[in-house]
Amino acid sequence: MSYHIVVCGSIVPDPLQTLEPVAGPGGPALKNEMMLPAVLDPWAAHALFEAANLAKNVPGSKVWLVSVGPKAKLQQVMMHVAQKVPFELVVMDGPAGGFVEAADTAAALAKAVEGITGLDKGKLLLFGGWSSASRGTGATLQILGELLGVTEQFQGVDELRPADDGSFEVKERIEGGGYLRSRCAGAPAVLGWATGNLPEPPNNPQVGMQNMRLIMPALQKAQPAAVGAAGVAYKAVELPGTRRQTRIVKDTPVDDIAREIVEWIKG
Repeated sequence: MSYHIVVCGSIVPDPLQTLEPVAGPGGPALKNEMMLPAVLDPWAAHALFEAANLAKNVPGSKVWLVSVGPKAKLQQVMMHVAQKVPFELVVMDGPAGGFVEAADTAAALAKAVEGITGLDKGKLLLFGGWSSASRGTGATLQILGELLGVTEQFQGVDELRPADDGSFEVKERIEGGGYLRSRCAGAPAVLGWATGNLPEPPNNPQVGMQNMRLIMPALQKAQPAAVGAAGVAYKAVELPGTRRQTRIVKDTPVDDIAREIVEWIKG
């Protein structure tokens, strides 16, 4: 049995940038947000790479990437992402950040998914990030699944093993570093990915050229998405405090580094 895999994901500011919350006319925002370089949300990227790998190994399967975000920024990001794996892009033009309500985003994504030509909901696997680098509520994918009537949901997924009869086994993260293994009878299902097991694929210019033939028209006909945070009042906004304590030491022997790490773990 083949799968129709819809991956939901948008852009976030490059994590190497310094982010500073500010009060904008429409509520909280990031300082110079439109000027910050953007990347595909790392959680969604994991989901996309896993989707492409699944489609490659299950003949007849197809991958769509559905995104709500400012299309000008999406175009910049897609120039890089398109070279990684084959997919068809579906775009809704709207804000994508940490101050957009998950319910609004899920409703816009549901509208986009419903509009995909040729999508067979009986084969639907709805992929996305278990969390997000923009806000991390972990709610958007769950709400989207409910809106689409998909109630078989798995979160914190690190592995999916399909069987010949259309069923699949899912490995989900649970507390204490353990995993929960479940078997699902088949699609449709929602899978919120953690990091998965796959590395980032290398750039493939041929795949990039094939993808861009569909990406550019999709961006040009992107419909506005009514997403935001209407009716929500933020009392305060601040970035998480830094917990990392970094010490830079040159020319330290490997044995000394390992010994210090072991002592730190034991301590």
